[in-house]
Amino acid sequence: MDWLEYLARVWQYLVAALSLLMAVLAAGHALLYKRDSRAAVLWVALSLFLPLVGPVLYFILGVNRIKRRAILLRGDLERFEARQHVPECDDEQLAGRLPAARRHLAALAVATAKVHTRPLLPGNRIEPLRNGDAAYPAMLEAMAQAQHSIALSTYIFDRDEAGLTFAKALGDAVRRGVEVRLLIDATGTRYSWPSILGVLRRERVPYARFLSTLPVWQLVSMNLRNHRKILVVDGRVGFTGGLNLRVGHWLAKNPRHPVRDIHFRIQGPVVAHLQEVFADDWFFTTREALRGPKWFPPLLDAGPVIARGIADGPDEDFEKLHWTLRAALTVARQSIRIATPYFLPDATLISALNLAALRGVAVDILLPAKNNLPLVQWASTAHWWQMLERGCRIWLSPPPFDHSKLFIVDDCWVLLGSTNWDPRSLRLNFEFNVEAYDPPLAESLAAFFDDLLRRSRPTSLEEVDSRSLPVRLRDGAARLLTPFL
Repeated sequence: MDWLEYLARVWQYLVAALSLLMAVLAAGHALLYKRDSRAAVLWVALSLFLPLVGPVLYFILGVNRIKRRAILLRGDLERFEARQHVPECDDEQLAGRLPAARRHLAALAVATAKVHTRPLLPGNRIEPLRNGDAAYPAMLEAMAQAQHSIALSTYIFDRDEAGLTFAKALGDAVRRGVEVRLLIDATGTRYSWPSILGVLRRERVPYARFLSTLPVWQLVSMNLRNHRKILVVDGRVGFTGGLNLRVGHWLAKNPRHPVRDIHFRIQGPVVAHLQEVFADDWFFTTREALRGPKWFPPLLDAGPVIARGIADGPDEDFEKLHWTLRAALTVARQSIRIATPYFLPDATLISALNLAALRGVAVDILLPAKNNLPLVQWASTAHWWQMLERGCRIWLSPPPFDHSKLFIVDDCWVLLGSTNWDPRSLRLNFEFNVEAYDPPLAESLAAFFDDLLRRSRPTSLEEVDSRSLPVRLRDGAARLLTPFL
């Protein structure tokens, strides 16, 4: 045997040993960490019966690197938690302040307290602001009255009439000596061309882009987006909800692509939660710490709402909002109202919705009749039959496109903020929401929701089943892309 033949045999043994080792490692990892048994069986089979190829595919596609990458990116983050002299609202106090018919919702607060680190705080006021027509003037007025600080975080900041108006207001505040910090998601700066960044530089507005530059080996993190919408003025007045900064939300301006939405003005101790999340993201992005009374002043009671800020993301906050949604669906006794532009629930949320309907809870889901993302609409439609056959009601709102996000339970508990009911919001995006316990607020939003229902049309299982075969195949194929939409 010459040395070439010897090396060839050695190489064959090495490849075989490497293939076996990779197969064992991949199969073992799938057995230990895959939650879905069907996915575990698939990956184990591929790893064992496709030498090298199966394990390589598993380590590239099967391992949740999104969560791990987010933790690595943010893991050494200094935590910002404003120490407010406001006593937390405990379970007994909450139950005592709820109407007798709604005291079962105190169990929801028990569950969310075990998932989220921020306390449930009394003494807040939350005002709904419909569309940019109400929200933008209120936000601009608050910024014009700012004396100490403005913290603004947005996903999209377009260079259009609305964006230019906000850029000018931020610049005016800077020229008055107000401390201004603006955080824009890097992806969100690309929705208009040219971008707003040049205008912000001319206005001398201190801004940063979330995950703006990444080395090639961190390209997986490009899928992480800061989808939060937060504005805090002087640490005392906050705004959050679903509105980006773009003229499409300002219906009075007759935009080319009008979009309905809802935003909220918040006052009281829970505003500190908005500011904490902004300070957290700003420190992560710039390494500048926002501290002191300019950013975190003492906050007094402003209203009757008991509320908690909820941060969610693919880092240490992973799936916290998902647990909150499931807990709320489980606790509901009378009614569930959901408005979302993108509805791609996973199997656990579908089961929770169906169980609520089977228990006699009125489950109403309001979706746009025509989505701005056709793939999402096709994939969403492919899910509908699973809920319609169990008694959930799905309503389709007419144009213009409705971007509103609301979740109301038993006309007492409200979840408001930036999260959609889709995998991107619940697994990939950094989101911010507020849970609120207050019957008058919930009833006013339920009336708003019901008004939208009156102008919408219900869909039925028969209608969904009557789609033509090509359409059903198209929608079914789009459903396979749900984890990536």
